[in-house]
Amino acid sequence: MNNLIYGIKDKPKFPQLIVFALQQMLAIMAATLVVPILVNSYGAVNLEMDIAAALLGAGAGTAVYIAFTKANSPVFLGSSFAFLGAMYSATVFGYFGIIVGAVLAGLVYVIIAIAIKFFGTKWVDKLMPPIIIGPTVAIIGLCLAGNAISDLTNVTGGTYSLIHILCGLVTLFTVILCSTFGKKMARLIPFIIGILAGYVLAAIFTLIGSATGNDALMVLNMSPLTSLDFTTLEGWIHVPKFAFVQAAKETFDWSAFGNIAVLYAPVAFVVFAEHIADHKNISSIIGKDLINEEPGLARTLLGDGIGSMVGAFFGCCPNTTYGESVGCVAITRNASVITIAAAAVGCIVLSFFAPFVAFVNTIPSCVMGGVCVTLYGFIAVSGLRMFKHIDLDTNRNLFVVATILITGIGGMTLQFGQITITNIATALILGILVNTVLTVGEKRIKK
Repeated sequence: MNNLIYGIKDKPKFPQLIVFALQQMLAIMAATLVVPILVNSYGAVNLEMDIAAALLGAGAGTAVYIAFTKANSPVFLGSSFAFLGAMYSATVFGYFGIIVGAVLAGLVYVIIAIAIKFFGTKWVDKLMPPIIIGPTVAIIGLCLAGNAISDLTNVTGGTYSLIHILCGLVTLFTVILCSTFGKKMARLIPFIIGILAGYVLAAIFTLIGSATGNDALMVLNMSPLTSLDFTTLEGWIHVPKFAFVQAAKETFDWSAFGNIAVLYAPVAFVVFAEHIADHKNISSIIGKDLINEEPGLARTLLGDGIGSMVGAFFGCCPNTTYGESVGCVAITRNASVITIAAAAVGCIVLSFFAPFVAFVNTIPSCVMGGVCVTLYGFIAVSGLRMFKHIDLDTNRNLFVVATILITGIGGMTLQFGQITITNIATALILGILVNTVLTVGEKRIKK
């Protein structure tokens, strides 16, 4: 791709920087806040995760990642969906257990980073060549397609709303038109413009619905904002419920250490594969090999691993590199690391600002669905782009790609007790196995 408006080291002017950072925040915020909400909805028994603390944890984790990568990688870290099952199971051990689990997962990254420092990355390239990474990146986007469409259509109970679809499509087409035909600034902030367009239309329908008593037109739910009392300090300042503060009040049973390790460590190996896929993806977008050149895989892993620990330390949720952030870079062609850093600072600051957190919660799911159609689509297309140098006329390559695509999109997961290997990780593992078996077979036949 490498037709960037802003490169990695470029520094946009301050007013533009604020707007670009806000766009990055909006791109990652929905998913980052959904993770703690999902864990809470599962019925966590000993704790309640604070979404503002998770937002701050994402910002702090991203700052750590930027520091470890020497500001050479334009990637944002957010709450990891891969650890959902582990987090829910670990809630029985309290906040301290959640933090211990994240530290153990982060240590897996540190150990792999040390191995790469001593032995290089050739073994990683052999284990996961483009024939593996390409379809894996593609299914990351394709497997999220259902979420985007569900949000856009506002599907509930098997029915959908044409009004919500209209708001989502207006958002989608605004993003598309701004990215394709807009002037420089419009091309750099298509998501903000699209979200505002969809939000305004949703507000108009809501006003009409309120005036006519038609519930079908009530797209906006303003209760998160209207419930704030702006005459009090609490209406403006929100103090997040930090995990480490809550953990300090607990007495941790260290006999549970082994159980927590079994929950978290295996998932870390799975997320490692996703880390490789995301960095291969962003490398193809910016035209620079972040794995074999600066900053190198060892540094990106350390940044991701330590950043994950920091995220859980503040907000319970281990972090991971975000495909939404990669998609935002691809669409806007803004790879400025300063923009990512400003977004990280913005997440930290705004996690204390109650009206902002409340406003984000009022953005209709159909509007975010319209945005996510482009974000997830670009992730999928980035993976498919890696196919152009792969010969798909040979059965060997066809079987590898077919195995990854069908098991991944089909939703195949593996369950080992309390450990769940996600469909993306399962597809990746099976792809590696098929590729290894066929490679070994070819070598034996040639002998």
